[in-house]
Amino acid sequence: MTPEPHSLTGRDLTGTDDSTPTPPPGCPAHGRGPGGAHRLYGPESEDLGALYEKMRAEHGAVAPALLHDDVPIWVVLGHSENLHMVRSPAQFTRDSRVWAPLRSGEVKPDHPLSPHFAWQPICSHVEGEEHLRLRGAVTGAVSTIDHRGLRRYINRATQMLVNRFCETGRADLVGQFADHLPMAVMCEVLGMADEYNDRIVHAARDMLKGTETAIASNQYIVDALTRLTARRRARPEDDFTSHLVNHPAALTDGEIREHLRVVLIAAYEATANLLANVLRVILTDPRFRAQLNGGQMTVPEAVEQSLWDEPPFSSILGYYAKQDTELGGRRIRKGDGLLLGIAPGNVDPRVRPDVSANMQGNRSHLAFGGGPHECPGQDVGRAIADTGIDALLMRLPDIRLDCGEDALQWTGSIASRHLVELPVRFEPRPPQDTTQRPSPHAMPHQRPGWLVTTPGSAVTAPVPEAAPPVPSVPSAPPAPPERPGVWQRLVRWWRGE
Repeated sequence: MTPEPHSLTGRDLTGTDDSTPTPPPGCPAHGRGPGGAHRLYGPESEDLGALYEKMRAEHGAVAPALLHDDVPIWVVLGHSENLHMVRSPAQFTRDSRVWAPLRSGEVKPDHPLSPHFAWQPICSHVEGEEHLRLRGAVTGAVSTIDHRGLRRYINRATQMLVNRFCETGRADLVGQFADHLPMAVMCEVLGMADEYNDRIVHAARDMLKGTETAIASNQYIVDALTRLTARRRARPEDDFTSHLVNHPAALTDGEIREHLRVVLIAAYEATANLLANVLRVILTDPRFRAQLNGGQMTVPEAVEQSLWDEPPFSSILGYYAKQDTELGGRRIRKGDGLLLGIAPGNVDPRVRPDVSANMQGNRSHLAFGGGPHECPGQDVGRAIADTGIDALLMRLPDIRLDCGEDALQWTGSIASRHLVELPVRFEPRPPQDTTQRPSPHAMPHQRPGWLVTTPGSAVTAPVPEAAPPVPSVPSAPPAPPERPGVWQRLVRWWRGE
């Protein structure tokens, strides 16, 4: 049965009219917004995960809620409902200019979440032919990335970062590793390796925090990307920016700069969160680490599990209804806004009845969205996490948490949670030389006992003295002793001697 239809556009959030009295103090619904809708800001939103589950229990897969200033929004909590929304461009768009509260002036230009929904002429906000043109340029540039070379650079960047703290025996894996590795790699990918330093990392983090200096930090990054665009327009090289410049879509300098900014910041934030989340679980969950150490789980599988349990972006604002439609049994009016619920969709009981179950080998999570606006750089993010974490654990195998798990803290928003610090301790080690690149013909020193040789190799694996003859030995076996033992007689019988 379809529930009583209602619309956010008319501010009727629960199927009742606006004359419904406000819940009195002491009532369980006290503190909610108009119509008793949950607010996604303020005291009730301190634990959004718990709030989403409360909303799921009350409303099902699609629930009414309120953004800052009590602006109405639908929260899509169901896994299949989220996939239907992102895969139905005829019904839902990412162009916020159709959002009814924005068109009516209910959403003011200084709304706290305006950076999330403010329209820009970029591929993620347009559709139709314009989307195909801009998205085609981005995906075309992504397709030119050499992933083998990328993984070699990630490993080298990891060693350089570890060199900064390996002699002290202590580190903060957020501030000294997870916040830096994605920026170092993305600067290399974009072709601006000379711009990578502590300042650009601070600028990106400051911009995402929305501090008083966020505007200046954003301008610092825009200036760096403007210089990069001009350099590659004048002298292209074999990097992402050059391929974006030379793509047949013929992007303008402004379009190139804005897409570089989106790619850089989105990849940076998502991958920094992913690195921190995976490392935290490895350090705090003995079973998880035992699986990793014992070979029952690989680092890529650990990363994929984290993408289910703690997606780097917990939600995306937003999608907007282009016409009257229905989603999850709710009547959605033209102009209604919807929140892509990545984190709640990943724990939808219809998909994961047991959230503690292992999700190895399953990539159907919502961490990278879906449909026409699915993240085009997800393989780069995976490569940074897979290679970076593996290299870090190989370099510091005895790494352990240097505080109580309950002492860890996060900063959160409607879009994501960012671990503040991840203090660790380990045995001090000397820095490694990261200036010499390995030769493709170099043969590493082999451990005696399990060397795999090739024809013509001058080195042979030692054979234990007590080992009996086997069929692969030379055809002229050594003379047997005068009184062969049981084992020797068995071998001879097996050979037909």
